Amino acid sequence: MATKQQTTSRTQPGDADKVWTEEERAAMEASARERTVTSKRNPADERAAGLQDVRDGIAKMPPDDRAMAERVHAIVTEAVPSLVPKTYYGMPAYARDGKDGKVICFFKPKSKFKVRYSTIGFQPDAKLDEGKMWATEFALIELTPAVEARIAELVKKAAG
Repeated sequence: MATKQQTTSRTQPGDADKVWTEEERAAMEASARERTVTSKRNPADERAAGLQDVRDGIAKMPPDDRAMAERVHAIVTEAVPSLVPKTYYGMPAYARDGKDGKVICFFKPKSKFKVRYSTIGFQPDAKLDEGKMWATEFALIELTPAVEARIAELVKKAAG
């Protein structure tokens, strides 16, 4: 006769460190640091500082992620030059210029959460609406000319 295994909640007292993976915790800490730093920047400095943050973040990536991130960065900034580069949970991201400054899209390298593919993701303020259902994140395995064109198309649509 099989015995029933006892299960415990992931959120019991003392187990708070087991709720989030190490990668998730690091992403949240990066986000807190980003908010602190950007809140101290004036709008004139935001673009230059954000671009440097993105470049620094890309430089820290493993070679395959770095190559893809550099190309995605070029595609996004060429497609919609008005988007402001910044980091978002430690990832390269691109926000609206102006008072709302909301992130529209971001590049998530596969090394960030130790998964098999990188993604380009879009936030709720991105205007990708297409009927009753649409994708908000796209897996990136290889950047072919067709994939690059699709990224540019999505970024343009998302920026509105």
